[in-house]
Amino acid sequence: MTAQAAETGDLVAVIGLEVHVQLETATKIFCGCSTEQAAEPNTHTCPVCLGLPGALPVLNEGAVEAAVKVGKAIDAEIPEETTFHRKNYYYPDLPKNFQITQYDAPICQDGTLEFAVAGDRRQVTIRRAHLEEDPGSIRHVREGTEDIETRTCSIERADYTLVDYNRAGTPLMEIVTEPDFRDPSEVRAFLEKLEEVLEYLGIFDPTRDGSLRIDANLSMVPAEEVADDGSIDDAVLEDANRTEVKNISSHKGAEKALAFEKSRQKKLIESGRAVEQETRHFNETHGNTVSMRSKEEEKDYRYFREADLPALQVSDWKETIPIPELPDARRERFREEYGLSEEAASKLTSTKQVADFFEDVAGEYDPDLAATWVADNLLGELNYRDMEITAIADRLDEVMRLVELVATDEITAKNARETVLRSMLDDGADPDTIVDQEGLGKTDEDEVAAAVTEAIEENPDAVEDYYDGEGGAINFLVGQVMQKTGGSADPGDVNQLLRAELDD
Repeated sequence: MTAQAAETGDLVAVIGLEVHVQLETATKIFCGCSTEQAAEPNTHTCPVCLGLPGALPVLNEGAVEAAVKVGKAIDAEIPEETTFHRKNYYYPDLPKNFQITQYDAPICQDGTLEFAVAGDRRQVTIRRAHLEEDPGSIRHVREGTEDIETRTCSIERADYTLVDYNRAGTPLMEIVTEPDFRDPSEVRAFLEKLEEVLEYLGIFDPTRDGSLRIDANLSMVPAEEVADDGSIDDAVLEDANRTEVKNISSHKGAEKALAFEKSRQKKLIESGRAVEQETRHFNETHGNTVSMRSKEEEKDYRYFREADLPALQVSDWKETIPIPELPDARRERFREEYGLSEEAASKLTSTKQVADFFEDVAGEYDPDLAATWVADNLLGELNYRDMEITAIADRLDEVMRLVELVATDEITAKNARETVLRSMLDDGADPDTIVDQEGLGKTDEDEVAAAVTEAIEENPDAVEDYYDGEGGAINFLVGQVMQKTGGSADPGDVNQLLRAELDD
């Protein structure tokens, strides 16, 4: 099922994606060089990934296993035999002048991925997903200071270009969709879901530079050519000139680039001008796309079989390689097993690490308390600081200890949330140290009772207002008790004690 048409006047956008995903392996796809990124330029290279004469590729089994996991996650067909080809083109970051990739026999074919957008469910067909090697990386530089990072610029303004081949040979999986998207917002939602699934599979690290790059094809067709189910005849698509927007690096960038391109093409067509079939570049600074070159066709790449790699037969791996519980299934289980709302379950399954941590906490303490602390308190404070849970991966035991302090009534939930957790994230201290330094240990019952009595005696006007039915009076008295106890009393307990004494 494709998305329903999103009309723009009498024209409809038709969008298909090619998503390039770096697979998380320790070594490159055809050699033993490290895939570590934080290395000096051109130090993780060898005759194989530099394409020197006589060097022979050896396929990385881990990359193949990762590809099979993707195939299982999108319910794709894994054929009996898959092969590699050489894709020939000339570019500075491609040291061999060809790329080892898969052409007419990809490792994954005919899959689907379901996602939500604007409250509706969409299902996009994955035409193919194949393995290939990443090119190197290039950096355009202007003359100036010694710091190259501050001199990086666009190719038009550069004085020279630097090439780093450390990335050359990093395993990539290219995921190619059918042209099932009808609006840029759907593309963004799809990419977010795809990244979520890949992260759950444990084969993808979204924090790596260039870990996910998108090429998007967009054309405009007359609205009357779109069927009720959103499908479009192949002949109509063939007649519509499309543009390809290359190397988009984020979900938000993809949405912006395609929104601009959709508007640009619509204006051209409405003014009677033709849309050129070309490759364009998305300028993130200006939010527009600019022409790069005429669009290559398949024949321009002169594909031929890679003679140095035998055919690969891994169809039976689909039955033997396990994959973890995926986000949608885990979200539904959380709702059923823990009684969570849809919103809470979505937050708690946003990443596998968040979901795992919630289950660790829920295994020790009440699930509602665990959900509040992970979904609301922890994720809320991390989001406020523009941090991911990965940033405190080695401190989750401290967060667990903080939940324990609340669960065992050693500190109030308010102090735990507003003082201890925030201090933990901002200053790096552990919860017990913060509790001791701030004197946040919970006040004993006798002290709280004494503070309640004092608050009642010292505030007769508020007491009178309470008897007159003024709703704010009890809150004022609670505040007075909290002040007397230095915030270490539980507000709920104080409220009950006040009402009991006033109603006695």
